[in-house]
Amino acid sequence: MAVASFVLGLLGLLVLNLFLGPIAIVLASAALWRGTARRGRAFLGLGLGVADLVVLVAFMQFDNTVSWSF
Repeated sequence: MAVASFVLGLLGLLVLNLFLGPIAIVLASAALWRGTARRGRAFLGLGLGVADLVVLVAFMQFDNTVSWSF
């Protein structure tokens, strides 16, 4: 689950951050709660999931829409 949260958090920075960010946070939290051996990846997934939501909020404030484009 730690690796999945890392990958989804990383992917969420590029696309679908509204959906992939919370999923990455939940998977990372579950992996940490279960005592995974890959704690570093779980923390990275947690941080990237939060970063996904921060990026979404920043772009929403910038162009006043729910979605963002380059």
